[in-house]
Amino acid sequence: MRILLIEDDVKISSFIEKGLREAGFSVDVCHDGRSGLDRALTVSYDVAVIDLMLPLLDGLTVIESMRTEGANTPVLILSAKQSVDDRIQGLQRGGDDYMIKPFSFSELLARIKALIRRDQKSVQPTTLRAGELEMDLLKHEVYRRGEKIELPAKEYSLLEYMMRNTGIVLSKTTILERVYDYSFDPQTNVVDVLVCRLRNKVDRDYTAKMIHTVRGVGYVLKSE
Repeated sequence: MRILLIEDDVKISSFIEKGLREAGFSVDVCHDGRSGLDRALTVSYDVAVIDLMLPLLDGLTVIESMRTEGANTPVLILSAKQSVDDRIQGLQRGGDDYMIKPFSFSELLARIKALIRRDQKSVQPTTLRAGELEMDLLKHEVYRRGEKIELPAKEYSLLEYMMRNTGIVLSKTTILERVYDYSFDPQTNVVDVLVCRLRNKVDRDYTAKMIHTVRGVGYVLKSE
């Protein structure tokens, strides 16, 4: 799951980003409305968390522009503005939820997950399947032949990404950007280690292997 956070307060954005990453989300952060809008219109996100008081382009204009350009990403407005009129305006101009600062991270996380569930129910399946693998996106549970596989957040995120792209070879660069959110370093073996751990849990007890290495290219999940 990938979140766009548009927040100009560095302290607040760092706090939110850290919490979301620990919860297993990939996070892109923008500190002004213009760059945030560019990201919202060029990258697919599961939720956008947007402050209203932003430099270069205010949050309401960002949200309105997203809707005008056809971006249907669920938007959680995060703002110090707390009057009823402010909340109504935010929702009427394209926001899906409105949260007032200061806030608790646990509530923020709960609201983000609620928006994802709502969006999945309306336009996306809540279960992914690839061959013998089944992933429940709402419960964050994975099964192979009905046997539950326990996965920590990063391994779950990688498997979700691979299941959404079954049969497609994914490069290390792509995996780093989608699962770890940082630029590719040819010297790092973090992807190899992550794939190895995931493979041990998904394939270890089965004759038919699902996660394959394409030497010099990357990794692919095969359903057959």
